Amino acid sequence: MTALPAGLTRPPDAAASEPASRWQALDDPHEQGAFTQWHTDATGVRQAVSQFQISGMHCAACSGLIEDALMQVPGVLDARVSAASERAEVRWDPARVQPSRFVAALDRAGYGAVPDAAAPARLARQQERRQSLWRLFVAGFCMMQVMMYATPAYVAPPGDITPDVLRLLQWASWLLTVPVVLFAAGPFFSGAWRSLRARRIGMDVPVSLGIAVTFIASSGATFDPGGVFGHEVYFDSVAMFVFFLLGGRYLELAARHRVAGTLEASVQRLPERVERVLSDGSIEAVSPRRLVPGDQVRVAVGQAFAADGRVLQGCTEADEALLTGESRPVPKAAGDEVVSGSLNLGGPVLMRVERVGADTRYEGIVSLMRSALTERPSLVRMADRIAGPFLWAVLLLAALAALAWSFIDPSRALWVAVSVLIVTCPCALGLSAPSALLAATGRLARQGVLLQRLDAIEAMTRVDTVFVDKTGTLTHDELGLARVQGLSAGGGGGGGALDQPAQNRWVRQAAGLAVQSRHPLSQALVRAAAALKDDGVADTAAWTQVREQAGRGLSALDGEGREWRLGSRAFVLDAPASAPAAAANAAEADGAAVLFGPRGHAAVAFHFDETLRPDAQQAVADLQAAGLRVVMLSGDAPQRVRRVADELGVADFIAHALPEDKLAALAAAQAAGRCVAMVGDGINDAPVLARADLSVALSQGANVARAQADAVLLGNRLGDLVQARLLALRTRRIVRQNFAWAASYNAACIPLALAGWLPPWAAGIGMAASSLLVVLNAQRLVLRTPGKD
Repeated sequence: MTALPAGLTRPPDAAASEPASRWQALDDPHEQGAFTQWHTDATGVRQAVSQFQISGMHCAACSGLIEDALMQVPGVLDARVSAASERAEVRWDPARVQPSRFVAALDRAGYGAVPDAAAPARLARQQERRQSLWRLFVAGFCMMQVMMYATPAYVAPPGDITPDVLRLLQWASWLLTVPVVLFAAGPFFSGAWRSLRARRIGMDVPVSLGIAVTFIASSGATFDPGGVFGHEVYFDSVAMFVFFLLGGRYLELAARHRVAGTLEASVQRLPERVERVLSDGSIEAVSPRRLVPGDQVRVAVGQAFAADGRVLQGCTEADEALLTGESRPVPKAAGDEVVSGSLNLGGPVLMRVERVGADTRYEGIVSLMRSALTERPSLVRMADRIAGPFLWAVLLLAALAALAWSFIDPSRALWVAVSVLIVTCPCALGLSAPSALLAATGRLARQGVLLQRLDAIEAMTRVDTVFVDKTGTLTHDELGLARVQGLSAGGGGGGGALDQPAQNRWVRQAAGLAVQSRHPLSQALVRAAAALKDDGVADTAAWTQVREQAGRGLSALDGEGREWRLGSRAFVLDAPASAPAAAANAAEADGAAVLFGPRGHAAVAFHFDETLRPDAQQAVADLQAAGLRVVMLSGDAPQRVRRVADELGVADFIAHALPEDKLAALAAAQAAGRCVAMVGDGINDAPVLARADLSVALSQGANVARAQADAVLLGNRLGDLVQARLLALRTRRIVRQNFAWAASYNAACIPLALAGWLPPWAAGIGMAASSLLVVLNAQRLVLRTPGKD
């Protein structure tokens, strides 16, 4: 009997309905960690949300059938299925059901489900692709043979073929069409049966009806040429129709699998086993899910980091491209942070684990990705709403066509009705939005923009105002060294200007002392020294007896025994702790400044300020050039906000803004009819992100901000938002093109079919070509540059 997580009990009927052993592994709590997240609802009840890759889906209507099958399992609280990405998200009560139960329910409904992890999902795709190729091969091979037997009847003059030879050719065609109908066309019949069993109508219903009616009528004509079905056979039309439709569906399948593979490559990076270093120095191989904070892990070259942490020993480079979009490897030395899912490229290192499981940045990205892949955006929902009534209209139109032609020419009534059924099947309509949205999602993931809600693509196209938080979004959330000022002996501001080598020398000398402190300004000074180019100026100071006084600064002795100080003006100048206002006011006048020099004599002052992100100016300029209004929000003083706004070229800004002030400003813009995007990273931005029409967060931001965001910039580059909007505009154009093509195709072909000018085989080619054109048009989003058509 499979063990349950601590505190949970097995439902009373579990023993009687123990699932097959092949699914029991899904009930292992450690295995569930790979595809399940745990939550607690408002009443304190623990719930689980699991992600699965679904196989056996052939049309958009399958998503509704799968949702119905899942909801019938006791303990399943909610189910969401995306036909475009072939994924299901299931929310379930662990006290009442386990994953093996609802996977078994899907199996009984005719669908396969595997946990949404790389290996089984990839295997499921390979099996589905292999089976689709076999069906396509059988249909193609038999179609060629049937066409060979049917050709003499089309080209031979009357009387050249004797009745017995004609009957023989018809029997041979029937024999070759049987595997096409029973095997190659199997997905259409199984999909139609599932739809009818659920009392719903899907796109497979008219297709299956057309195939079945044509085959049965042709078989009747073959067995009894003088009977009610007449003497005309359409085996060639059946084989051609099935082949071309399977060919179109295979290309659609390949496009979906390519998108799924791209998205999985962005998140499926963890190794299956890691080498944990024990306290006695020995090594043990464990699953990444067994790691806990504080563990030490040895990471070999080419292996992925299995958790968030810091490098303890060794130097290397990490490939974070699939997590952040950063194309170049990032250098990592002792003390540097490493991200779960990034690849170790340079050399073996020893790391200390700090965050594991759901707390890692990797798992956060996985959660956002899975949420996006099970999302059914408004464009897809609209297409589904249109397709349902349209299918009923198709069946009614085919019946009326058969009735009308039974009076006009009874011998043609059957194939006219079949042509109407086939040519009006709304496959292209159902693929118009999902194919484009999935292609755009895959492109954005590779560029470092992860969508949590697919409706964000549509929202990006409507935005005309962008609210941007200043600190941490437009600027780095850490202060940077702005300038180095030479001082007079007494610490005043009358010192002469320092040339660059002198500035570098002072920065390096002070950084040698600052490295002993974790104070933000000390760390900013260390970063500034590390960024200096090698100009031949070296720091030769060797500090001893280093001491730090909280809130004041650092002191140490140099090689000659002199005491140097780094810190506030009062500390460096050795002013009494109780000295009133003079020293304090002078320090305040300097703002974020740190003085450095021998005790009692300040030699230089290091001034710190906010620094803009490297691409902030260009991103703001690009947004404004696109006609968008940019508004900067900040809780800082007006003079500091104005300085940053002037540097960025932003005319509209709001200073001293509390969270409620930011929310009020956004609400006022929306009330004025504007579509507003909010870009932020802090906890105080979460309410505004939730209210905005489009919300964008930086991946380094607070968890609550990322949870409220529609999109996350994995590389923390604002320029990615500009590129995402350009791609969203192209996606909207392609979706409109797809809808227009689907409507135009039906408007042109339905009259031809009703008039009897479109035989069933031509209708099959037209429907398959229509679906293929929609998919190929969507693939332009993957192959071409955003902003160009």
